[in-house]
Amino acid sequence: MNSNHTTALLQQAVAHHQRGAFAPAEALYAEVLQDDPANFDALHLSGVLARQRGDAQRALALIGQALAVDATRAIAHCNLGAALQDAGRDEEALASYEHALKLQPDYPMAACNRGNALRRLGRMDAALDSYGRALALSPRYPEALCNRALALQALGRHDAALDDFGAAISARPNYAEAVYGAAVSLLAQGEAEPALQGFEKALQLRPAYAEAWCGRAGVLLRAGQLAVAEESYRNALTARPGYARAQLGLANTLRALGRRDEAVAAYRQARADGADADMVAYLLATLGAGAAPQASPSGYVAALFDQYAPRFDEHLVDVLRYRTPALLADLLQRHVAAAGDRDVLDLGCGTGLCGPLLRPYARRLEGVDLSAAMLERARGQAVYDALAQADIAAFLRDGGRQWDLLAAADVLVYLGELDALFAAARTALRGGGLFVFSVEALNEGTFALQPSGRYAHSRPYLEALAAQHGFTVREVAACTLRQDSGSDVAGLLVALSA
Repeated sequence: MNSNHTTALLQQAVAHHQRGAFAPAEALYAEVLQDDPANFDALHLSGVLARQRGDAQRALALIGQALAVDATRAIAHCNLGAALQDAGRDEEALASYEHALKLQPDYPMAACNRGNALRRLGRMDAALDSYGRALALSPRYPEALCNRALALQALGRHDAALDDFGAAISARPNYAEAVYGAAVSLLAQGEAEPALQGFEKALQLRPAYAEAWCGRAGVLLRAGQLAVAEESYRNALTARPGYARAQLGLANTLRALGRRDEAVAAYRQARADGADADMVAYLLATLGAGAAPQASPSGYVAALFDQYAPRFDEHLVDVLRYRTPALLADLLQRHVAAAGDRDVLDLGCGTGLCGPLLRPYARRLEGVDLSAAMLERARGQAVYDALAQADIAAFLRDGGRQWDLLAAADVLVYLGELDALFAAARTALRGGGLFVFSVEALNEGTFALQPSGRYAHSRPYLEALAAQHGFTVREVAACTLRQDSGSDVAGLLVALSA
């Protein structure tokens, strides 16, 4: 085959490729390679096409062969990196992007892709730097703007993320990923209606966008529009069969609809699709379809409250008529003087509702919680001296510190077996220190996982644990903690002294 004919075939192949006509493009690339097996362009572009078809291993092989022919081509190293990322080999992908940038320092795509690899590796600050490098070279680069926004979103910097999503949409008005990303950040800020509009706009742009169907469904589920939420989750599964997030959301919706047997089957399918096995087992247990674990999975609790954080205080006070912080404050007043000379720890501090009530007792007030989003809101109260993201029992046990007052409002409802917590609390309290907490009340037995997904505890169980761990029971008082579905939730307020 002469060079002119080879060039003509390549041009035809590229034209088909650019139009998305992959089959004729692939056939023409193969025809070139049959007569010229070392043709860099045909090898490289065949690899790019293989990646576009979802065959990462073939892409790696073909692009690797192209680089064996000519290792000086930055674009091939960049595309090799993309195929490596598709194969889940992020460190190797990063090395490929860095090699491409050594060969061509002014290569915006390589800098953007390098940011993607760093973001997937959890190196967010370095990812932001790499996106900044890409944008310095190409200020209206939509992918770099959108991906930088995703990194900012992962860091909880939603205002800045929204700015970048907006700039990406301005540069590319029909950019479905940026529209979806902006909706996610709006939802994280508690803007449910604008978020819903964003998810629906993303679906107009890409009707088979499974993530957007899930985002829409989640907003509708929280708004109580259960039938429409179910339909959205089913649309997500049509768009992407076996999508664990959608299957788990469908199960949650069926549970909320009271369709127990369907919910159980959906949870089991979600587990088969790759949803977190401990979380699914816990949710099945709330439906009586499995043994209850000794505590709610920490990942479940963190995720629950991360998504709940923007509307947490309003929902608790206005909808659930939440009274626990005030009840604990009254309990404290009955047992200790409000002198600010104590080291106080707010266990499971959430958004900090208890913080102002505990502050009068504290020379130093700290909080600990599993949810990063809740802690961010607590930080905004400017009432705590320090905040930590950790499991409460581990924080007490492993911190090597002692306290004068431990308070836990509506926290032990996510723990069944309390032996480890009581042991850690007793060790962490100074002599004469006080441990005050609330639980939901159980009439018989020790503790039980309820259909609500929370645990209830009995008074005899708490008193036995207190004696076992060397506490003196100062008070156990019956109370109403809040409302749930219009009914009062019976609870116990407990004060123990070390």
